[in-house]
Amino acid sequence: MSKIGLNSELVARSRSSASKIADEVQAFVDAHTTDSVERTVCRLLGIDGVTPEGVPYPNLVVEHLKQKHLIEDGAARWLGNAMIATGLSASEIAERIANEQMDLSDISIHDDADIFAAIAPEVRRSCERIRANRSRRQELMESYGGDKIEPLLYLIVATGNIYEDVVQAKAAARQGADVIAVIRTTGQSLLDYVPYGATTEGFGGTYATQENFRIMRKALDEVGQEQHRYIRLCNYCSGLCMPEIAAMGAVERLDMMLNDALYGILFRDINMQRTLVDQSFSRLINSYAGIIINTGEDNYLTTDDAYLSAHTVLASQFINEQLAFRANLPPEQMGLGHAFEMDPDLKDGFLFELAQAQQAREIFPDAPLKYMPPTKYMTGDIFRGNVQDALFNMVTILTGQRIHLLGMMTEAIHTPFMSDRAVSIENARYIFKTMADLGEEIEFKPGGIVQKRAEEVLQKATDLLQQIEQIGLFSALEAGVFADIKRSKIGGKGLAGVYEKSAAYFNPFVEAMARELKEGMTQ
Repeated sequence: MSKIGLNSELVARSRSSASKIADEVQAFVDAHTTDSVERTVCRLLGIDGVTPEGVPYPNLVVEHLKQKHLIEDGAARWLGNAMIATGLSASEIAERIANEQMDLSDISIHDDADIFAAIAPEVRRSCERIRANRSRRQELMESYGGDKIEPLLYLIVATGNIYEDVVQAKAAARQGADVIAVIRTTGQSLLDYVPYGATTEGFGGTYATQENFRIMRKALDEVGQEQHRYIRLCNYCSGLCMPEIAAMGAVERLDMMLNDALYGILFRDINMQRTLVDQSFSRLINSYAGIIINTGEDNYLTTDDAYLSAHTVLASQFINEQLAFRANLPPEQMGLGHAFEMDPDLKDGFLFELAQAQQAREIFPDAPLKYMPPTKYMTGDIFRGNVQDALFNMVTILTGQRIHLLGMMTEAIHTPFMSDRAVSIENARYIFKTMADLGEEIEFKPGGIVQKRAEEVLQKATDLLQQIEQIGLFSALEAGVFADIKRSKIGGKGLAGVYEKSAAYFNPFVEAMARELKEGMTQ
């Protein structure tokens, strides 16, 4: 039974509208590919590393395909064709292309069946490695007595130096953190390539590279063994390299990844065509790897008014859910985002926050919702800030939020010290323990403030989704329906990297991963 008198008919109408919106987007996705999708295929076929000048080999291969007007057929077709003709690996072919010793357009095309057979071993190798990581995660959790039932305490490290991040991450884990998120350096989402190797210089965060993923994964496994619990690792696969970074995360056993095309469109001005195509492949990879995605609806409330625009968060969650389904991502891996961002001076603001959090929990019962702390109205008054975070912690435990990004009393002052994190963890653990079962004891007054607020938000979200259904998501984004930010379908960054697929196009990893997920082979 719904505690807030949830109108099941409105929920069904919202899902129906979101499904139709996602169908239109998926039709576009199915007909197009991008630079980053094809670079991901290159990486999964074994192409890695950089030239002496620091240019990633996957980028060079894709640029070569574009110059020779072959990109519309997909990287897999032309790499497989060259593998047949030369007997070389994809990695060796990439090196020859980089040294201008090979032109893929000069090689006569072979039969499709032969091309598929040539690349099949590399496809199996990559898939097996990702499956093994998924199994290893499960084995570790079981060896530690199973997964944690209570909300996962999510903490951030962001020094810019991966080795300093390791020191802080281990300290946070020992203090009680369950998830370590390595914040990405400012601006990396706008780089149309992935940096290589371990990095020690970043601004506001640390570069997301495969080597940095490996270093942090190893460190968290070490402290997890010491603490006898599994410590999750989170990073970002948003931006212009969504599927590439998703593949790197899958290979290095990340557990969560921020993954939301709408965030990139709205807040980084990445072209909507580019990022929606990229998102689909990146979410398929995340699904296959057992990685939980985190979506970015919380950002709407730091840009727009959290009271007036709460329905846009719910509408976006419905759309993200349906887009995720089309990428074969199950609800158990959908960390749909929302946030505690009401103005503290708003009368009954806590009740409104409670209503919205309970509504999200009831509408998406199987999703590990990611709940974000107050930031917009944090003033630098650490005593008031600690109280705001305590109220946020209360809503989490009362409504069963799963991924709990800890608030910091020093928000709006400086990057948190380890001591600040310790205070935040102590605050949350105290409230989670002393109020552990309070949510099960509470019933909301019929027709009261909480129920009316939930009803109002759901009705507005349903109306908004029906409007978007009529005009389509692309037009809705141009009209500025989310966060009051307008974006052009033919504007923003990355549009030049979008291509219509030819009749000969194929992506072997989409086919292999989707098939196995549908058959339940990775479970």
